[in-house]
Amino acid sequence: MSPFSPLLSWSQTHSTTLTHHPLMALENHHQESSNSILVTGGAGFIGTHTVLQLLNEGYRVSIIDNLDNSVEDAVDRVRDLAGSSRSGNLQFHVGDLRNKEDLEKVFSRTRFDAVIHFAGLKAVGESVAKPSLYYNNNLIGTLNLFEFMTKYGCKKMVFSSSATVYGQPETIPCVEDFQLMAMNPYGRTKLFLEEIARDIQKADPEWRIILLRYFNPVGADMSGQIGEDPKGIPNNLMPYIQQVAVGRLPVLNVFGYDYPTKDGSAIRDYIHVVDLADGHIAALRKIFSKDHIGCVAYNLGTGRGTSVLEMVAAFEKASGKKIPVKLCPRRPGDATAVYASTEKAKKELGWKAKYGIEEMCRDQWNWARKNPWGYRPQP
Repeated sequence: MSPFSPLLSWSQTHSTTLTHHPLMALENHHQESSNSILVTGGAGFIGTHTVLQLLNEGYRVSIIDNLDNSVEDAVDRVRDLAGSSRSGNLQFHVGDLRNKEDLEKVFSRTRFDAVIHFAGLKAVGESVAKPSLYYNNNLIGTLNLFEFMTKYGCKKMVFSSSATVYGQPETIPCVEDFQLMAMNPYGRTKLFLEEIARDIQKADPEWRIILLRYFNPVGADMSGQIGEDPKGIPNNLMPYIQQVAVGRLPVLNVFGYDYPTKDGSAIRDYIHVVDLADGHIAALRKIFSKDHIGCVAYNLGTGRGTSVLEMVAAFEKASGKKIPVKLCPRRPGDATAVYASTEKAKKELGWKAKYGIEEMCRDQWNWARKNPWGYRPQP
């Protein structure tokens, strides 16, 4: 990927304020407010944005998150953004999917109609250095989740997969029926979990599972109140750029300057997190409206490739800040160019990305400018 990986962690989530026609909002509220959704990793970057969108659509939401890479303040901000009329529909539980007692507490308290499963570690480089950590967290946590969903009769899941399952694709754009071939332990956890989901659904056709393969989520809610706030040195491109822009880091390391691309840097498909959150709503609608969907995968991307250095230039333009760059050798496990074919999601989910890199950088900078230290006070 770009210097960085497209995915998420237990809590890499932000929120999105989406505006609706008031009549539409009422319709959605009446149609869907009876549905209760469990969101694992819902305090994280993508989680928070999706939870906000769910609340705005009238769903009742419970979050379970171990706060490994997120903070509870993000959930409080989602409540504020959702407003008093909807924030009462949000419950938050600190818990780890690897701990069955935590899952028992959550599932025994609420009957869920579906689960959106974000929770997982997500840094490519870290996964290469610590593969057992990734297999333990991502695989065991998800197997436990499947166990409790089965026990409590909740057989509808939207799963957070990743473009890393395509590895180094022989041709681009990536189409959902490509042969899958992850290049690093993080990607392999997503690949293995996709296979596990297919096997579970095949054994019990009552299951309805949608696998969403994210490309590179960036940006933030337009309010600037929620956004990506990784703990430690960021593994993804945009939070790294923003930390350089606000002076927290001195220079942006760009991994790979000799790729066979127009400027030598890797090419990725960056997608606004608000568009991504919207993709989860579209997936839920399909799961609730169609009986026999099986286990099916969709790409969530823009269908356009942007190089790392192009993204740096776009952020400089949006922020008015010069981003010092250090060109570094390629990282193991990174592909040259990966971007999505989005036709299947458009045709079957009625979803397509609305925002381009200008809006992504504008909203990322708005979040960074208002929250230079993320959710934490300045040290």
